[in-house]
Amino acid sequence: MIDKLEMFIALAREAHFGRAAEAYGVTQPSLSSAIRALEDQLGVQLVWRGSRYQGLTPEGQRVLEWARRIVGDARAMRDEMRAARYGVAGDLRLGVIPTALTRAARLTGPYLARNPGMRISISSCTSAEIREGIEALQLDAGITYLDTEPLGRVRQVPLWTERYRLLERGSDPTPIGWAEAATRPLCLLTPDMQNRRLVNAHLAEAGVAVTARVQSNSTIALLAHVATGDWAAILAEALTEGFALPPGCVARPLVAPEACHRVGLIALERDPYTPSLLALLEEARRVAEV
Repeated sequence: MIDKLEMFIALAREAHFGRAAEAYGVTQPSLSSAIRALEDQLGVQLVWRGSRYQGLTPEGQRVLEWARRIVGDARAMRDEMRAARYGVAGDLRLGVIPTALTRAARLTGPYLARNPGMRISISSCTSAEIREGIEALQLDAGITYLDTEPLGRVRQVPLWTERYRLLERGSDPTPIGWAEAATRPLCLLTPDMQNRRLVNAHLAEAGVAVTARVQSNSTIALLAHVATGDWAAILAEALTEGFALPPGCVARPLVAPEACHRVGLIALERDPYTPSLLALLEEARRVAEV
């Protein structure tokens, strides 16, 4: 039944029979047959059908919760048995908010050194994508904000506190107020990014609002614009430390208000954890202590 549940999860995630079949690595008829067989086994209709996929029935929504739990437990069991034989080994999928990418190696580097049989795939994701990916079993864990949006049923390990800098042409490293920063020609992250929503909130707290003429979901694009000398950017402190600043530019601490937010590792709350994920949580606690 596990394979049928995995295909059902893929269908709920992709909301399309063809894409779900491709994601799972089977033909569309095979996936459709597996879903019908699962419905027959459970005695309920799981999917509204017409000429195309039309969503899950109420029973399907409930089965999806069970499917994620059962598949997660099955994967945990396989991981634990593999660890008993070979040690902690395998693949781990980590989602990271863009503003934390430069510091992610603080966690993944020591983790891989302690567990040479592990491989990590790091994806740049919004905070919402991380929550949804963990819930849908697409991600094993994520590095995201801990104190700005509801996270759901997850284990949290704080890693660092995010603060903000104004990156602009010049040599003056002294702090600058948010209101004064708003007078600069700013390029900012796009509104779907949690960092941008936080920046907007802090600007509003300072009594100002900004309409950015340049927006991007790529911090590299923002840095490239600042490098021209015509733009400034409000970035997380971690980004100004993790990259070489454009020549002739300075990163000034933003004050008034003093803004900071906790960033940390999250993983779906479960018992037991897979050995690989348990080792990651333990490594995160060591990083936090440092």
